[in-house]
Amino acid sequence: MYKTIIRGAKIIDGTNSPEFESDVAITATGRLKLLPPGTKTDAKSEFEAGGLFLAPGFIDVHTHDDTNVIRTPELLNKISQGITTVIVGNCGISASPVTLKGDVPNPLNLLGEKKHFIYPKFSDYLRAVESAKPSVNVAALIGHTSLRSNHMDDLFRPASESEIEAMRLQLRSALADGAIGLSSGLAYDTAYEAPKEEVMELVEEVAQAGGVYTTHMRSEFEPILDAINEAFDTAGHKDVPLVISHLKCAGAANWGRSDEVLELLKERSIEARFACDCYPYSASSSNLNLKEVTDKNDILITWSQDHPEQSNRMLADIAEEWNLSLMDTARELMPAGAVYYCMSEEDVQTFLRYERTMIGSDGLPNDPHPHPRLWGAFPRVLGHYCRELKLFDLPEAIHKMTGKSAKEFGLKDRGVISDDYFADLVLFDFEKVSDRATYQTPDQPAEGIEKVWVNGVLSYQNGSKECGRAGRFLRKESGN
Repeated sequence: MYKTIIRGAKIIDGTNSPEFESDVAITATGRLKLLPPGTKTDAKSEFEAGGLFLAPGFIDVHTHDDTNVIRTPELLNKISQGITTVIVGNCGISASPVTLKGDVPNPLNLLGEKKHFIYPKFSDYLRAVESAKPSVNVAALIGHTSLRSNHMDDLFRPASESEIEAMRLQLRSALADGAIGLSSGLAYDTAYEAPKEEVMELVEEVAQAGGVYTTHMRSEFEPILDAINEAFDTAGHKDVPLVISHLKCAGAANWGRSDEVLELLKERSIEARFACDCYPYSASSSNLNLKEVTDKNDILITWSQDHPEQSNRMLADIAEEWNLSLMDTARELMPAGAVYYCMSEEDVQTFLRYERTMIGSDGLPNDPHPHPRLWGAFPRVLGHYCRELKLFDLPEAIHKMTGKSAKEFGLKDRGVISDDYFADLVLFDFEKVSDRATYQTPDQPAEGIEKVWVNGVLSYQNGSKECGRAGRFLRKESGN
């Protein structure tokens, strides 16, 4: 007897193959079995899909949910999108292994407050996630900046050989415990002074463990080509698979260069295993950075420690009200967060369409007024870019969110609807699916996501705030 059977769905299996019809059974162990339509068999529960689409659960390859999978394990903002797995530890910042010596350095503060960094060993973090039983699966990268903060008294310089060796030992331990790779955030001040040779030494540990290297490159602005070459050189030092995070051409002076960027990526990827992730919006979000304050594009303040009343207001409007320059206003607001309307929509579409692109939300769950990508990224790809703009067909859109992502990050038996794969599934109405989250009201669940299963457990139903809690920690090559 099966645990569950889903009948009458159109199957998009995550491999970029055309849709097909099949009954899908979930076994007692939370695995999948495909059956000919109408197969008579017993199950504890049955669902009639009525012609809706059934796909593998979406894999959010770029998140900053490191502490939230423990503190708010229901993760409604993720599972309501159809997301069944999150990859944490991106952009060089991970919640573990971290031992703070003082205040939380930028940009680790994107992950939470000082009281949330209580995992000096990666094994401590792993156990905490398993104990929390989040609604989605969790796989984790180790952040380069997190390692630096553990072993350096000054983050605004290169690490010494002894400091690099200490980082290597800590990274080696985390990888042995099941971390899937290393991330860097070289654009941030706390990692910017790290030469590529420093990261190369850490990549040697990743190579030994068979992991992946992801990078928030040193620049996404005018020097982007140099940054891309550095990323390939770093990963190529030991032939480690490379993922470039949130690929974009940032800044008005950089708009229209997406074709030039893709030409370089195609040239360099001949010699390396490479992929990238992208979110489906033309605005970014992070901490307020004086280097990015400009009158060339709008900047929305999402939070301010000293002026919380200015949340969800344009920087230019605050400056006018205070009778200050944009730069002086930003200084008064800091520390703060911001949404930067810094990209060309044409470039965004070019990168989304690129065959090596996966989808990642890059949402910031601790922002009081988050970017809408936190709640809407995956439905936006399906509704706006696939159905409305026809940027790609549905099998390719699903592939970018599932099978491709599982392959690039080594998530065993995930991301595809096939016999004996784990039953991470999303049932959705393609005619209705859409993102409801906006820049003004970002905390809005999507439309058209009908049901979500995680490891065979029905974990979300449209219109319900109740979530199942069947997520697992996915150790590298564990088969979990």
